[in-house]
Amino acid sequence: MQRVTMTIDDDLMASLDQYMEASGHQNRSEAVRDLVRAGLMRQPKVDNSDRHCIGALVYLYDHETRQLSKRLTHDHHSHADLSIAALHVHVDAETCLEVSLLRGRKSDVEHFAQHVIGERGVRYGQLVVAPAEAHTGEQRHEAGHSHGHSHA
Repeated sequence: MQRVTMTIDDDLMASLDQYMEASGHQNRSEAVRDLVRAGLMRQPKVDNSDRHCIGALVYLYDHETRQLSKRLTHDHHSHADLSIAALHVHVDAETCLEVSLLRGRKSDVEHFAQHVIGERGVRYGQLVVAPAEAHTGEQRHEAGHSHGHSHA
């Protein structure tokens, strides 16, 4: 582990201390490490568009928007190779929240997410992506035993 000395202005230090208290970090070093990791994850990396990933697409939409629910359902069915599962929640009389779990090539997952977020009537959308290797269906666990999983 490396030791780093930093100079931070008083206002930023006060914000860091508030963040540390609110998030339950035991010390400033832990808080700064987590913030640096989060910031680095947002940075564009080398072109990894062909790498496999798992993504969580979260979006809010107005279900009263003409044909939007039908278009979204059609979009997911048309991309069944990417869709793992979905959660649908009625937020209020007009608004629905969906969380769609996606798996595939990063470029395909991002393209699909951008398409959904761009639909007229989608008020908010965000994709969180985590790297994942393509699996053959054979899973090995810590104890060393393996068994197959079926994936739709």
